[in-house]
Amino acid sequence: MVTDELRSGMKMTKFPGGGLEFGEGLANGLKREWQEELAAEIEVGDIFYVNPFLQISAFCKQDEVMGVYFWVKAKSPLKGIFTDKPMSFVSEENDQQLFRWLDIKALKESDFTFPIDQAVVLKLKQHF
Repeated sequence: MVTDELRSGMKMTKFPGGGLEFGEGLANGLKREWQEELAAEIEVGDIFYVNPFLQISAFCKQDEVMGVYFWVKAKSPLKGIFTDKPMSFVSEENDQQLFRWLDIKALKESDFTFPIDQAVVLKLKQHF
């Protein structure tokens, strides 16, 4: 599953997730993000990937992004807006999010906007 988002005037495709809130651990932050974005309860599995390279935030040039990717399993139905077409937003207004299912074996680095997600694609291809 991937998410297409329109944030701060930028269209992006990435894996679902987001930032941590103060005092939140990685697993709890991931559970909160899935609850906020998909109204879904998840089971958090093992860490799959952590980016080993410097990645500056696309939104705040003073911030570094650390990506930690986990295997997850949905424990309840996903209630986001799903589509088959990339970037099929209803308007050009900010703060929109859509979800799509992609065949994991057919993923390409170019499907994703950010370098960390692109690195995850390479790792997934080695895994599957």
